[in-house]
Amino acid sequence: MNAHFKNCISKATGAKEVYEIEVIQNLWSGYGKIIRLGLTGCSLKTVIVKHVCIPKQENHPRGWNANFSHLRKIKSYKIETAWYRNWSRFCTENCRIPNCLDIVLLGDEVLIILEDLDASGYEKRKTEVSWKEMQLCLKWMANFHAVFLNDKPKDLWKIGTYWNLETRPDELEVLEDIDLKRAANKIDDKLNNSVFQTFVHGDAKLANFCFSNDGEKVAAVDFQYVGGGCGMKDVAYFIGSCLHEEDSEQLEKPILHFYFSALKSAVKKQKKTIDMVALETDWRAMYPVAWADFHRFLKGWSPGHWKINSYCERITREVIEKYKF
Repeated sequence: MNAHFKNCISKATGAKEVYEIEVIQNLWSGYGKIIRLGLTGCSLKTVIVKHVCIPKQENHPRGWNANFSHLRKIKSYKIETAWYRNWSRFCTENCRIPNCLDIVLLGDEVLIILEDLDASGYEKRKTEVSWKEMQLCLKWMANFHAVFLNDKPKDLWKIGTYWNLETRPDELEVLEDIDLKRAANKIDDKLNNSVFQTFVHGDAKLANFCFSNDGEKVAAVDFQYVGGGCGMKDVAYFIGSCLHEEDSEQLEKPILHFYFSALKSAVKKQKKTIDMVALETDWRAMYPVAWADFHRFLKGWSPGHWKINSYCERITREVIEKYKF
C-alpha cells in the first residue's frame, strides 16, 4: 500500500502508525484485496480496508472474461462507494453494517476504510446455521428492506443483485434450458413490476453475515450489488446459500412466516405508511419467482453448481406454468 493511502488512513482514524496485519481475502477475479490493518496512537486498534485495484487483464475463475463482465465489476465498486457515501447512514442497529470511516480515490484504485466488525464483537462466521441463526439473518433483511421501502435507488443499481438479467446477457445466451430461457425476461419483469419495491442487499449469502460473539446479533458486509428490487430476491438467495433442497422445502413456511412477522415490526418502527397485508400477499407470490430468477442465472453461469437441485427446479417449472411464461 502506497504512502498516500497510508496517510489517508492515518487522517481518517487519527493513527500515528498504520501496518498490515493480514489479507482477509482477495477480491473476485483479482480486482484487489480486503485487508486488516493495525493502528497505533488512536482509539481504534484495527480497521478493514477494501482496496480495489482494477487489473489490466481480467482473470475470471469461471472463464467469464468478456468486456461486459469487466465493466459490470467496475460499476459494482462505484456503486459500493456511493452506498457508503450516501445511503449506509440510514441503516439502523437492526440492520447493522460496518461504519465507513472514509473513501479514498487515486487513479483506478479505491480504498474503502471500514470499521473492523471483528473488533466490534461480530467475529464469528458461519458455514452452517441453526434455526436461530437463520432468524437473525432474516430479521436483518426484514429491517433493511423496511428502512428502504419505496426509496429510489439513486446512484445505486436500478435493479439490485449480481444476477440481474440485464447485466447477465452472456449467461442467458449459453443457457440450455429452453423453457427457462424463453421465460427469463417475463420472470424478470414480474419481479421488477412488483408494486412494493425496496433496496436489496444483492448478495445476501451466508458468507456475508458476521455473527456476534454472544450469538444474539448479526451484521452484513459487501454492498457491491445493492439496488432496487423486491425483497424476496434477498430472502430466496439467502436460503439457497445455507440450506440444501430438503430443508429449503420443509422450512419454507416457517421462513416466510418469520420474515414477514419481522418485516411488519420493522415497518412499524420506521413509521412508514404501508399496506402490509397487500405487501405480504404480493411478496409471498414473488418468493418462488425470485427462486426462478436466480436459478436462471445459475444454470447459465455454472450448470453443475451444487445449488441446482430438485427443489429449485420444481419451483421454476411451477412458476413458468402458473404465469404461462
